[in-house]
Amino acid sequence: MPNRVNALPRSFFFFIFLIFLCGLAHGRFFFGNQSSPHDVAVISDGVHVGPHNSTAPHLALKLLNESLSAEADGACEETYGFLPCTRSVLGNLFLILVYGYLMYLAATYLSNGSELLLEILGPGIVGGLFLPILGSLPDAILILVSGLSGGTETAQSQVSVGMGLLAGSTVLILTLIWGSCVVVGKCDIQNSVAIDNKDTKGFSLTGSGVSTDIWTSYAARIMVISVIPFIIVQLPQLLNSNLGKDIAVLVSLIVSVALFLSYCLYQVFQPWIQRRRIAYAKHKHVISGILQHLKTRALGSLLKGDGEPNEEIIKKLFHAMDQDGDGSISASELRAMIVGIRFDEIQLDRDDAVDKVMKEFDTSCDSRIDLQEFLTGISKWIHEAKRSGDDSSNNDPHTMKFLFDFHSRTKQEHDLLGAGGQSDEIIEGVESPKWTTFKAVLMLLVGTLIAAAFADPLIDVVDNFSSATSIPTFFISFVALPLATSCEAVSAIMFASRKKIRTASLTYSQLYGSATMNNVLCLSVFLALVYFRGLEWDFSAEVLVILIVCIVMGVFSSFRTVFPLWTSSIAFLLYPFSVALIYVLDYVYGWS
Repeated sequence: MPNRVNALPRSFFFFIFLIFLCGLAHGRFFFGNQSSPHDVAVISDGVHVGPHNSTAPHLALKLLNESLSAEADGACEETYGFLPCTRSVLGNLFLILVYGYLMYLAATYLSNGSELLLEILGPGIVGGLFLPILGSLPDAILILVSGLSGGTETAQSQVSVGMGLLAGSTVLILTLIWGSCVVVGKCDIQNSVAIDNKDTKGFSLTGSGVSTDIWTSYAARIMVISVIPFIIVQLPQLLNSNLGKDIAVLVSLIVSVALFLSYCLYQVFQPWIQRRRIAYAKHKHVISGILQHLKTRALGSLLKGDGEPNEEIIKKLFHAMDQDGDGSISASELRAMIVGIRFDEIQLDRDDAVDKVMKEFDTSCDSRIDLQEFLTGISKWIHEAKRSGDDSSNNDPHTMKFLFDFHSRTKQEHDLLGAGGQSDEIIEGVESPKWTTFKAVLMLLVGTLIAAAFADPLIDVVDNFSSATSIPTFFISFVALPLATSCEAVSAIMFASRKKIRTASLTYSQLYGSATMNNVLCLSVFLALVYFRGLEWDFSAEVLVILIVCIVMGVFSSFRTVFPLWTSSIAFLLYPFSVALIYVLDYVYGWS
């Protein structure tokens, strides 16, 4: 179990202790000879004396009503009535850092608590339902708070913070983090595959990079599908029509919720699907290995001149395998042959392989393979290998190159499915399930409470900082807030640095999954706010950027599993391109 989840960080206890001390502080107002009850004098420290009534028995600072009038033009409102606020640039910047760190702390608690639950309960429902939701919870809370603040006019003003966070988080994950993972996880590429833990080619743009399994490509395709609600909600703008905007928002909300539920179900059943695919790939590899073995033992070609299976040669192979000469092949005789075959370091359960071959060949269900069953089974395998092999090799019936092609393709399919990868961490039983469950629930509760408590102050501070600097709130939330809520950024880069195909696959699957959750869960929250609060949907430029980044990176990653170092430059360039495009469309062409 990782050390970072063994105990709550000291910073959390320090934070609670600091709040406790704030409750011990006391003060009082002193009313002197003020003509108005609002003329409240504040007691001085003895150094700075107030300008009024210097002969009074007490020392007074500037009157409170004067201070209020001095700041009447730029007064700020304290969140919850006690959290600090300021109108200065540096003050708001400091508060953004503080609240941003607290949101990062909340995201870390949620991530660590989720990992502990995963250790106890396994993938399935926890991995499919809870983990995706908890990973996107900080973003969802910030988006929700941005649209619930004040009246409709205030919410319309602050909702741009939520859209900035939604767009910025997705763009950050698929550009800077994606490219950084390629750089830190690069290995030498040989035969179109990155070799684990071998990095001797330096920063070769084509000779080094990362490889992923086929499941990662599927995750990228799902991410591309998840942008459909963005397209639906933009249809009225694309048609230059003001009619049907509310309907488009509602339809998009329904579709995004449906996609979210579908994605969770896929995550629940994906381990079962993956096991079935891997089992089938291993069985095909057994077929390939047996055909290769029979080819080496055959006294002649397995194919006749017309390209059909050579039954005479196959009969001789049958009699060679029938060691006791009873006219049939038993499970023990079949196992003796399979044990002698080397399956290219594939982790194979030979007993399971024997059972599957027996089940496929033994059509009479008598637990033995007779000559006719053997002829039928081997002929079926040969035809399957010819269909899967290179067509050019089938022109010559005497060549057996199709067996080599079939063997290579089954081995490649096995590797793409990630069937040979092993976890980098030893999986052990949880020593204290009850205590671990308690810690997991406590971390999830603390993370949720911190995110809920400081989301509103963070939104207010971003709005104040925007007013103090004249920088649009969207760009502040686009650049700064994703850094606070994307705790997976650091963990993804560190995980990719292990330089293995398995870790690279897990890393990029996590990144595509996070982007997918932004496109379905966080967008659902945003659309619900827009629809039920009657807000205007006016984010054409932001939606265009999300579509460009998701489609480019998703399509790019859907049809390849090897990413040379040069591919990271595409991801890195997309980030400044996204920021510049939004600025040009919104502030030059006036899209929003």
